[in-house]
Amino acid sequence: MDKFRIAKDTLGEVRVPEEAYYGAQTQRAVENFPISGIRLPFSFIKAQAIIKASAAFANRECKALSHEKANAIISAADEVVKGDLRDQFVVDAYQAGAGTSQNMNMNEVLASRASEILGRAKGDYSLVHPNDDVNMSQSTNDTIPTAIQISVASELQATLYPALSRLIQVLKEKEIEFHEIIKAGRTHLQDAVPIRLGSEFKGYRGTLESVQHALKHSETFLYELGLGGNAVGTGINAHPDYAELAIRQIAQKTNLPFTKSDNTYAFMQNTNAAIRVSGHLKELAVHLIKISSDLRLLSSGPRTGFAEIMLPAVQPGSSIMPGKINPVILENMYMICSQVIGNDACVSTAAIGSQLEINAMMPVIGFNVLQSIKILSNGMTIFTEKCLKDITANEENIQNWLEQSLSLVTALNPHIGYEKAAAVAKESFETGKTLKEVLVTKKILTREEADRILDPNSMI
Repeated sequence: MDKFRIAKDTLGEVRVPEEAYYGAQTQRAVENFPISGIRLPFSFIKAQAIIKASAAFANRECKALSHEKANAIISAADEVVKGDLRDQFVVDAYQAGAGTSQNMNMNEVLASRASEILGRAKGDYSLVHPNDDVNMSQSTNDTIPTAIQISVASELQATLYPALSRLIQVLKEKEIEFHEIIKAGRTHLQDAVPIRLGSEFKGYRGTLESVQHALKHSETFLYELGLGGNAVGTGINAHPDYAELAIRQIAQKTNLPFTKSDNTYAFMQNTNAAIRVSGHLKELAVHLIKISSDLRLLSSGPRTGFAEIMLPAVQPGSSIMPGKINPVILENMYMICSQVIGNDACVSTAAIGSQLEINAMMPVIGFNVLQSIKILSNGMTIFTEKCLKDITANEENIQNWLEQSLSLVTALNPHIGYEKAAAVAKESFETGKTLKEVLVTKKILTREEADRILDPNSMI
């Protein structure tokens, strides 16, 4: 049978699981918001703990908090950063506005653990209090957007950039590997002038490099923190030196270049940095859908499609058709990117919800941006290692389609004119003859002239 203790807050008494480090306000949130069973990711929890440790350090240095209390809070927060007490952060991602419940979940857990460190009982706030001590000089309104920016910047560095850079590198390797292979180009899904297979991959690489550059630019806005703005940006109840000290400590703990925003009001009114990053994550998703869809099309078949490239087989593709192999990694990429596009729509909608001094929808903004980073990072890694790096060219099929392409006729324009070239293409299509056969039969060109002008190498 579950055991409980009685916890109190300003609304009265609440039954809390006896072993829980959290208290009354967290328990109320658990009961009020049983929405999804999804919690904010550990990267966010870790960022919150870094903020609390840095705040305790700053308040100690400003002589607002005793060394005993500050050191206990810092020790408790450091434990959370290392991964301890992860099961104590129990508030749903869809929770009270602005993330007050999330902030109090962290405050209560750290107060309980700090009390334990100082020899008191779990849940005894008589020595270390969640609001008065752990939340000193802070508000939900400045700590939650700060936690969003710390966690997003950290995850970009730790997961997304390495995955994207590796993907770009493998695209470059394929660009070189396939450089000498000339194939039929296609526009509007119709025949177009020839292109190198390597050049298609060069296009993919350049597109992703452009997004990578844009992401890194938007990342710079994450490093301006409005911590110390407190409730509405004025810095009420905080020592004048508190913000600089706390943010400097955050930079030291994360090894990232966080600085104090010169406009705490703008920081708290809007989640601009998260919006920018989310927009570029959506852009990355759009381009990854294009690339993965191209590769599905180019590998279609193997007997009745383009079949210009061959994908590595990673699992059986059908429960009824023996031997069928599907482009499952590329389909997986499409699903991931669809979710990311949806996440950005959610972020945009939530950002619109900003009113006056704060945006009350911050938890869902943080959750969606972090989820986008996570699934894109994992998806790109799987795409690169289980598909892209082992793609091979089906040169026989490529040559076959190239020879049949009617758009080779484009090279005739300077020699016989657009209208006569169009007539040649039309006859080729209607009779099934090659362009060269029509040209020679009609005595428009000699065989040698036709071979020279219609040589795909001369069109690249």
